[in-house]
Amino acid sequence: MAGNASNDPARAYPGDRPSATILLDDVSPATFGALIAFHEHRTFANPVLMGINPFDQFGVELGKNIARQIEKGDTRFDPPTEALLEAAGTG
Repeated sequence: MAGNASNDPARAYPGDRPSATILLDDVSPATFGALIAFHEHRTFANPVLMGINPFDQFGVELGKNIARQIEKGDTRFDPPTEALLEAAGTG
C-alpha cells in the first residue's frame, strides 16, 4: 500500500491501489470454478480500465517479492487485513 519511487518508471508504483478480499464458507467445484473465472476477469479487465498493464513483468516480480516477505514474516499488514487474518485463524 505504501508504493515505491524509482528512477525507472517501469519499477515505480504509487501504492494505495484498490484490492479485494473474497471469503468463502465452502470451496466446492462450482465455487472454485467461479473464483477462477472471476480472477481471470479481474486480472485483465479491471487493470485495463484503471490504466494498469496487467502483464507488466516488473509488477509480477513485485508480487513475488511481497509474497516472499509474507512467507518470512517480514510484513506488517494494515488493520483491516490483520482483522481478516485473525478471523481466519491465520493471524
